[in-house]
Amino acid sequence: MNQQSITCSNFDLNSLIRDNILNIDPYLSAREEFQKEKDFIFLDANENSFGSPLSFSNSYNRYPDPFQMELKEKISKIKNVFSSKIFLGNGSDEIIDLIYRIFSRPKIDHSIIFPPTYGMYEVIGKIHGVDVVKIFLTKEEYQLNLKKIENVITQYSKIIFICSPNNPTGNDIKKKDIQNIIKKFTGIVVLDEAYIDFSDQESFSLEIDQYPNLIILQTLSKSWGLAGLRIGIAITSEEIIQWMNKIKYPYNVSQISQKIAIQALDNKDLFFYHLKNILSERKYMEESLKKISIIERVYPSSSNFLLVKITKYSKNLYRYLIENNIIVRDRSKIILCNECLRITVGTHEENEYLIKKIKKYSEKCLNVSYKRK
Repeated sequence: MNQQSITCSNFDLNSLIRDNILNIDPYLSAREEFQKEKDFIFLDANENSFGSPLSFSNSYNRYPDPFQMELKEKISKIKNVFSSKIFLGNGSDEIIDLIYRIFSRPKIDHSIIFPPTYGMYEVIGKIHGVDVVKIFLTKEEYQLNLKKIENVITQYSKIIFICSPNNPTGNDIKKKDIQNIIKKFTGIVVLDEAYIDFSDQESFSLEIDQYPNLIILQTLSKSWGLAGLRIGIAITSEEIIQWMNKIKYPYNVSQISQKIAIQALDNKDLFFYHLKNILSERKYMEESLKKISIIERVYPSSSNFLLVKITKYSKNLYRYLIENNIIVRDRSKIILCNECLRITVGTHEENEYLIKKIKKYSEKCLNVSYKRK
């Protein structure tokens, strides 16, 4: 971006927020008006005072903490950020939805995304009637094209979504390029770090106070192995957090999800053990796949998956793997991912079985090719 671009020192949050959001009176739940205390008799929220039919617990008849304070404190210590700068959602998708609702006016404003990337940035934008402008990542290296980004930014550009490490390519986006955009864009920059724990690159959460227009997305679904709980994390300024709290659904994260997540976060030793194994298996898979003839390229990965480009002889590999009870993600129809499969790192036994089957398929392809000659 050129030197005349407005820097983030001119950032004005209220000017970005939709008028209907600025003027909204939020719904106040019973638990917001009075937090739970064990010694009180709660007759305020129309709960079932006799309990639930569950034999193992009599606590789920009560609504959960709407602001997940205990869970936020746990996350705060792990992420080394103040809990007041943390928002929790029903998966990161809820948070993306909130960001669109707060900042983008339907049929007026637009967001900017960088395909190939996570598809929900576009889907949720379209749901809200917001135009989504696409600037493709650079071919092969999958990096930001700063010149093209500069050329599409207008007064109606409200949100930029950057995914790093990127999905489905797996690579880190260059930190200096991300900084360039955050500093010079006067709208909201959403940096999705769902896979950051698998990367050598430091999280921008450690610098959150420097960037008032930055919202960082993280999750407990990937490295923490809690995808079934649906807990997304936003790390941003207290001011933006206040707006998210103002329009979120009253009890957006269930009590059981909060309870299990707290237990998991207390078991950091097992988390690091699993993380070490994933990184080791990622290296094993990368090295093994590169030796197979039908594998044209294994792209560098800072995530828990590999993007793998296959040769012209292997168009049916995806179906072959399904026939052998292996499910991978076919990304071959995604822009800049022609003939590519996205393969998640599994257990060592699963990865060995995968490699064995791809080798067998490769030999079959080579035999067919040889006979044609």
